[in-house]
Amino acid sequence: MTTPRQAARQRRRRQRLMLGTTVGLTAAGVLAYLVMGLLPDRKAHVAPAAATPAATAQVRAGNAADKDTPTATGTSTPTAGASTAAARPSAKATPQSPGTASTAAAAPSTGRIRPGTTYRGVATAYEAGDGNGACLFGPSSDLMIAAMNTTDYETSRACGAYVRVHAANGASLTVRITNECPAPCAPGQLDLSQQAFAKLAPLEAGRIPITWSLLSPSTSDTISIRYKTGSSPYWCGIQAIGHRNPVARLEVRASDGWRQLPRTDYNYFVSADGHGCGSAIRLTDIYGQQLTISGIAIRPNVVQPTQVQFARH
Repeated sequence: MTTPRQAARQRRRRQRLMLGTTVGLTAAGVLAYLVMGLLPDRKAHVAPAAATPAATAQVRAGNAADKDTPTATGTSTPTAGASTAAARPSAKATPQSPGTASTAAAAPSTGRIRPGTTYRGVATAYEAGDGNGACLFGPSSDLMIAAMNTTDYETSRACGAYVRVHAANGASLTVRITNECPAPCAPGQLDLSQQAFAKLAPLEAGRIPITWSLLSPSTSDTISIRYKTGSSPYWCGIQAIGHRNPVARLEVRASDGWRQLPRTDYNYFVSADGHGCGSAIRLTDIYGQQLTISGIAIRPNVVQPTQVQFARH
């Protein structure tokens, strides 16, 4: 028979055994944790090693896309390097010697009048006088000329363009744009000199339906440059005359490179602060061909020949 004292001793013995077991298990767990912590963690090292090439591949793919995808600058506007390279072949084009031409990497915006496009409209007639008009070319050597409606005149972009005009009766002729026809002239309308209109229909007809398209004609003329009255090293207006194809852009050589000048509705390109006045001039036609001309002095209202011309298309 177990006495109360013996029962108490047995309970204390069981408690000590349980406590010892708990402490032993805890110690074993701590030891295992320490051992595992000291061993190399392969997964922890393998994952970053696999991620690094992936990140590098993404960066390279991005760079490759940047190189292969044309930007607006690359496709539309020559970069500074491209402009310099294009200028070199034509740097010898001076007023005293035949010039060479270079072709731009991409044709500039051609405006409303585009090569290879046929336009429909009507022809009317006006008294052209000596042939001078809004383009300010001065008197014309012949009166096969026309005034372009304001919409297609497009701030003088049409000035100097040659267009082939066809009437419904089969008659046709080529005219040069020297003037602007304001409203009520509608888009597509040409206001021909009376002399030109008479080759298509009697003047009494007044108004006839026509089609017309841009022409790059055969010509023995060369381009001339004229500085506007009042031009100086501090302000100047520059005009190209006698070009076979419409001029899309005029640039001057400034201290920081080629500088494109804004065009006015009276057909001069203006440098409002004088930068580039009297320096080399670069012309670009609507086909993207460039001509660089040097040696043109600032001589206001004097037509200075260059002996260069755009190619025929």
